[in-house]
Amino acid sequence: MHFKNIYLRSFRLFLFPIALLYGWVVVLRNWLYDKRIVKSVTFNLPIISVGNLSVGGTGKSPLVDYLVTLLKKNYPVATLSRGYKRRTSGYVLAQDNTDAIEIGDEPMQFHLRHRDVAVAVGEKRIEAIPQLLFDRPETRLVILDDAFQHREINAGMNILLTEYANLYTRDFYLPTGDLRDQISSAKRAQIILVTKCPPDLTEDQRFAVLKEIDPKPGQSVFFTCIEYKTPYHIETGETKNLSLAEEVLLVCGIANPEPLTTYIHEHSKTYEAIFYSDHHIFSIDDIREIRRRYNTIDHNEKIILTTEKDAVRLIKYKDHFSDLPFYVIPITVHFLFDQQKEFDGLVKSYPRDFYARQAEEIRKENELEEPVS
Repeated sequence: MHFKNIYLRSFRLFLFPIALLYGWVVVLRNWLYDKRIVKSVTFNLPIISVGNLSVGGTGKSPLVDYLVTLLKKNYPVATLSRGYKRRTSGYVLAQDNTDAIEIGDEPMQFHLRHRDVAVAVGEKRIEAIPQLLFDRPETRLVILDDAFQHREINAGMNILLTEYANLYTRDFYLPTGDLRDQISSAKRAQIILVTKCPPDLTEDQRFAVLKEIDPKPGQSVFFTCIEYKTPYHIETGETKNLSLAEEVLLVCGIANPEPLTTYIHEHSKTYEAIFYSDHHIFSIDDIREIRRRYNTIDHNEKIILTTEKDAVRLIKYKDHFSDLPFYVIPITVHFLFDQQKEFDGLVKSYPRDFYARQAEEIRKENELEEPVS
């Protein structure tokens, strides 16, 4: 369990009775689905669900981006997210003039990076998918972002993420812990991804995690770390490597900034940080504070650095910081132990096998309908 400090830990432990009640509700809900008293809906196209058992950042967005890049070469792909902290409601399909306020920061990242992909948001995914398929009938594969615990839809492939430093096996139900689903729900995943691992993870450490997770027969477990790419200017796109001679002002509103702060500490002279809550909606006062903090750094070589997730919420204020060295640091998923090829193969085989089975069923139906000569 993640505890920010001893005071928060004490408070969350005090809420243990509420966590027990929450856990009972979660178990009952899953039991109703498992016994088919409440049924999931199946759609006639491949659906990949990406999610976790806990709240907080486990690296879902970089993985969704990775999956889109991997699959869109062969299929018209669509992503569907909830659109957390957007200022709209209901179903919204991203258009050319869409911004992060309408669809949320993470879907906006997908939209900006993959203009050839349908990006939609909707709290009720079971209603949003039919609307998405109506708007984009060419869609042949849907990726559900942060949907593992939502069982209304029966996804053909479930990818479960768990953070190396906070494995779901060590957690407890909200609000005492971070779990929003029961640990045994992990059995529904075809793939388990251990994210944010140390880049130098050893085989012994890997084996210890595998032993703790205890994957079921047929489940594949992969280990990944965050790979930081070359920062680029938030407005011009000009790239610039971090330098050990520079001071960095980090502007960050993500769930778990620790890996990023560690990286910046290792690749810059020193850094200061302005931390905001996850999915923070920036205001003009925030921009003024960022500028003020930047001006107080007494060093000739200095830059402002933010995440791609924050950048899509900051860009609307570009006229207010166009004179500043404001850079964005992109991240991607890096597979450890040479597992990338195996992961890619598993993911690509799912839609391929789905449509192969579908074609075979159609062929058999046509044979039955042919008149006997």
